This record gives sequence, C-alpha cells and structure tokens, in this order.
Amino acid sequence: MAKAKADGLYIVLLSIHGLIRGHDLELGRDSDTGGQTLYVVELARALGRHPAVARVDLVTRLIDDPAVDADYAKPIEKLGRKVRIVRIPAGPADYIRKELLWDHLDGMADSLAEFLRQQDKLPDVFHSHYADAGYVGTLLAKLFGRPLVHTGHSLGRVKRMRLLAAGMERSAIEARYAMRRRIDAEEETLSTAELVIASTHNEITEQYELYDCYHPANMTIIPPGVDLARFHPPKGDETGTELYADVARFLRDPKKPMVLAIARPDERKNLPALVHAFGEDEKLRKLANLVIVPGTREDLTTMDPAQQDVLKDLLVAVDIHDLYGSAAVPKSVFEVPLMYRIAALSKGVFVNPALTEPFGLTLLEAAASGLPIVATHDGGPTDIIANCDNGRLIDPLDTHDIGETLKEILAKPKEWKRLRDNGVKNVARHYSWEAHVETYLEEIEPLIGKEHVERPSVRRNSVYADRAVFADLDLALVGEDDALKELGGLLRRERKTCAFGIATGRPLESALRVIRRHGIPAPDILITALGTEIHYGRELVLDDWWAGHIDHQWNPRKVRRVMSKVEGIELQPREQQSAFKVSYFYDPESGPKLEEIQTLFYQAELSVNIVVSFGQYLDVLPARASKGLALRYAADIYDIPLERILVAGGSGSDLDMMRGNTLAVIVADRHDDELAELTELDRVYVPEAKHAGGILEAIEMFDFMGDIKIPEPVRPPEDAASDSITSEHVMPEPQA
Repeated sequence: MAKAKADGLYIVLLSIHGLIRGHDLELGRDSDTGGQTLYVVELARALGRHPAVARVDLVTRLIDDPAVDADYAKPIEKLGRKVRIVRIPAGPADYIRKELLWDHLDGMADSLAEFLRQQDKLPDVFHSHYADAGYVGTLLAKLFGRPLVHTGHSLGRVKRMRLLAAGMERSAIEARYAMRRRIDAEEETLSTAELVIASTHNEITEQYELYDCYHPANMTIIPPGVDLARFHPPKGDETGTELYADVARFLRDPKKPMVLAIARPDERKNLPALVHAFGEDEKLRKLANLVIVPGTREDLTTMDPAQQDVLKDLLVAVDIHDLYGSAAVPKSVFEVPLMYRIAALSKGVFVNPALTEPFGLTLLEAAASGLPIVATHDGGPTDIIANCDNGRLIDPLDTHDIGETLKEILAKPKEWKRLRDNGVKNVARHYSWEAHVETYLEEIEPLIGKEHVERPSVRRNSVYADRAVFADLDLALVGEDDALKELGGLLRRERKTCAFGIATGRPLESALRVIRRHGIPAPDILITALGTEIHYGRELVLDDWWAGHIDHQWNPRKVRRVMSKVEGIELQPREQQSAFKVSYFYDPESGPKLEEIQTLFYQAELSVNIVVSFGQYLDVLPARASKGLALRYAADIYDIPLERILVAGGSGSDLDMMRGNTLAVIVADRHDDELAELTELDRVYVPEAKHAGGILEAIEMFDFMGDIKIPEPVRPPEDAASDSITSEHVMPEPQA
C-alpha cells in the first residue's frame, strides 16, 4: 500500500448511521440522529480549518428514500474547501435503524475500500464513531495497514445494563438491539484501535473498563468543543427580550442575581435538593433568585410518571419553603443560550446538583456565557473545574454545602468576576473546537506511519455477568477500612463477570453519601429503603416497574393509623420515610412483640411486611417489598442464578436475602442474634473476620471468583429418627 505523503493529513471519519448532512441537521428526529451527528460534522469542519490537514472525508451511509430528504442520496457533499461528506451504499436504499445494518457492514467496507483506492492518496488515519463504524474501521485499518482511532459515544455494555434496568428481557434486547453483535464489534474495535478518545476520566474508568479489550494506555481524554458563536457572554440587551419578561414575571425582584439550573426532570438530576438548599438558607434567599428550567412541559399530567414525580417534588419544595416571588420554574425555555446570558448579566451562578454527571456539557455552555459554576463532585465536573478554575464542587447530597458554596461566590463580587473571567477564557482554551483539534492532532501525529500491531483479543464466553456479590452497607461493608479497600479492588477487577450489588435500609441519598465517603465501588445494582427502591449502574437508573409492582394494595395512611395505637414506637425523621416505607424507632421492652403488631394489621385487613433490625428500628413496607424480594427480582433481570450469588449481611433486615438458594456470609458483629436461625444452614458461612474482611473470607471459602464451590447439604444418618435430626455441620476453615 502507498504511504501517506508529507503534504498534509488525509483523515477519514466514519459515522454510518443516522441522517448526516452539512446543513439543517435533523437533531432529535429519531434515536439515531442525535448529538453524534452534530459532533462529527463540527469535528470534520474544525479539522478542515487546520493547516496541517489536507483532506477530511466524513463517510456515512447513502440513503435514497422518499421518506427522507434527497440530500442524503448525494454521493458527495462539500462542507468546505478540504472537507466533504462521502456517502457509500450499504444494504437497502431505505432509511433503516442502526440495529438492522450489521449484515450490510462488510459490503459497505468493501465499497468504501474501492472508493479509497481510486483517490490520489490513501488515508493516513481512520477515525470511527460508534460500534457500527468501529466494525467498518477495524476492517479498513487491517486492510490498508493504517491506524484506527475510535470514539464510542455510547457503549453496548452500558446500554445493556440500562435496558435490563428498564425491565427488558435478554431475548428482547438481542432481538431489538443486536446487543451481542454490538458488544463483539466494540471488543474487536478496542483490540484494534491505536487510540480511543473519551470525553472524561469517568468515561474511561467506569465504562470502557467494563470491556475485556480495555487498554487504558491507548485512551486519551479530549472533550467535545463548544460552539462559541452561540454561547458567549451577554451583550447587555438581554433584559429587553421576551424570555427575560417570561422569567421575570415569577420574581419579586428580578434584578437580583440568578441561581440557574437547566436539566431534564430526572431523579438523578437532583433538582428538588437545590430548591431545599435555597429555601433553607435565609441569607441566600435575600441575596439571589432561583431559576430552574426542568425541560419543556405543556401539561404536567400527561408527562411520563417518573418526570411527573420529579416535577411534583420540585414544586412541593417551592411550596414548603414559600419561595413564591423568589423562584421561577418556567414551562419552557427554547433559547437556552439566551437564558445563560440573562443569568450572567444578573451576576448569577449556574448550578448542576446531579447525583452523577458523566460529562456536563451545560457547565461548559454556562461558563462560555459568563457564568461561574457550582457542580457535583462526581464525574465530568471535576475535570471541567480543574481545567477552568471557574467554580466550586459540592456534595449534591448536602443541602447546607450547596447553600454555603453559592453564597461564597455570590456575596464576593471580586471572586465572582475572577471565576467568570476564568470560565470564558479557559473554555475557549480547553473546550473550543480549535482547542479540540489541536489536542486531537497532537495525539494522532505519533500514530501516522507507525506499523500497525494488532493486540490479542482475550474474550470470555459471555457478555453478561454470571455471578454477583450483594452486601448490606453498614455492617457488611463499612467497619474495616483496609479490608474494604482490598474488597473494592477485587470487585473492580472482577466487575466484567461479577456484578456488585448493595442492599441497604438507608434511603438513596444517605446510601450514596456512605458509598462515597468510604470509597466503595459504584454498585451495578443499588437496593435502598429496605428493598422498596432499585437503581442500576453509576447513572442510578430507577426501576419504575418495581415501584408499580410493590404499590399493590399499599396504603401508608392506613399503616400510620394502625401504628398510632401501638406503644413503644416513635416515627423516625422525615428523611428516613419514603413513599413505600414507614419507619419507626422501636423499644422492644415497652412495645408489643412483633407478632402482636402483625395481628393489628391482620385485623385492619392490611397485608404488609414488617422488618425489625438492629433491635431498635421497625419498618413497615408493602407486602411485595423486602431486600430479599428485590434481590431476586434483580437477579432474574440479570439472569444470574441464586446459587451464584453471595449475600453478606448482619441484621434482621438481611434475613430473607440470605435464606434459600443464595450463598451467604454472616458478618461477625450481627445484632442480638437476629440471624441466628441461619447459622446451621449449609450455604451460610460464619467467618472469623468482620465486615468486608468476612466477605473476603467467604469469597475464598466458596472459591467465588473461580468455579464456585456450592456446599452439599448434610444428610442425616439413614437410621436416625426423622423427628430428632439436628445438623451439626460446620463449614470448613478457608484454605490458605
């Protein structure tokens, strides 16, 4: 094959699916025509402006379909003097979704190879975008001996987890999304690529690390650029706009600085917490107005139930703190860049209080518009503030911290100006398309002319985890820092084949606070509030189906009415209550026995689940809710047999997780023998070590990361009387 000439780089970008053209991009038309299409077009143009680049071809699929614009049937579309879109046929001429393209990608690679051979020079580098382009790019890189650069945009293993969380069956996932083919293609692409470009450290460590062909040395972080023509500081005329008037009508004094948040109404975005932080701080309320833009809504009652719940919580929080005249929650803001500039003109602050934030593009947009930023100390915001020095990180679960941090910026004009100026300057420096291209070319330059060496692809048989460790939070994991660190390292190393779950009585925010404080690995499955809530993955995808399932015949008002007759109990604070859990402090000395309380519910014709833990907490749950039931439901979604699940617990609330076919380990410091009935069971191990050390001991005992040794049940002597059998089975000590 001919070598690249020294007259500038020839770069081929591959982005196969969706509708791609150089003008009027149809963003949001469907799930295939989203941010990736805008990204590759802007990247192509930005590369074409650089003097070191001679030619850029953005290769996509040719579509000749009367249902879409004729633009997509043009074989060549010029984007500039050195840049063009090249459309190659692949499969049917019609516009079809990306999951149906897999059988046609080999043909597309052959056609594209023939097209490239007809050019006056061969590409110096291929850059694939998404799994389907990675498949084609891998074939071409091997054929022409050219380096492959890859950007995933989204990853199959992560999406598979979200789909499982949404309640889809494996067979349905495979039928709809061809997930195994996608993940196989991603693994092969990662094995072949000389360079993988990610947006954040979080993307590398929490997403790409899930892959067998994960090679961190070949990964780099180059955040996407921000369009500085759209996002820029205010000009001074923003208060005369219709948008300003629409927001100002909510506010008693619209001239005060704005605390601005823009996010879709999603539980993970944590918007109600921002309202509480603002409402609880009298000085902050006097200092500023609160403006929250939670997406666009026409009619709250017709929205998705999960979005309804978030918006209701947000509006209730406004009402609780009587923020009328101090807070605005407009129904729609179509001119988002203008909204940033209005807030910047007021000398306000932009806030992202999300529980988890993989990147944080709104933070960059706000900073480019002249707003200091306050953001969660998770994921992408840590990179952005480290690069730009234009804001503060906060604990999204600590409303006091949020309020104090906002005051620290708003009450100090010199500091506000410093952060604003740093943001405008450093976004242009680190996050403009020009900065992106400079870094991009620096990264690919060492690859040009380098002989391609394919790394061996070491794969396991399954793309799904085949075992899981579930642990209670307070007793099982927390308590021995060194052991927890060792266990965390083991779980991270084994996360490709072993799912990790936490099942706790704590509510979500409290659980996340403990997880982060102790450096516990982010669980794949997080069961909170004693099994009444299930979240999946780092993005904390809420299982809506489970909520609907346990709501059957649940009547919390009637529960409180029944419990009002009981002595020796006291309601726990509001933050310990939830929609599906009524929680009390319980004094077993002055209060009735558990059986007597259960009888009261029988008499009231209420079917509930009563849990007593640590000898002092009594929780009333829906009949269909418990840690054990939630675990079994999640295990079914992940298709992991109970025999291949190790459960670690230490209180009465863990009892039904540890009974049955699961393997179990009882931490040594269980309370008041609440789990005493389990100690004689064959599958239950009682370790010498405590807390996480006990889990490590059990993992070794059961060879849990190996072949998994399931204990055989102890059989009584054949001549023993059936009514006098007692088990004296003792689990063997772990081997060295």
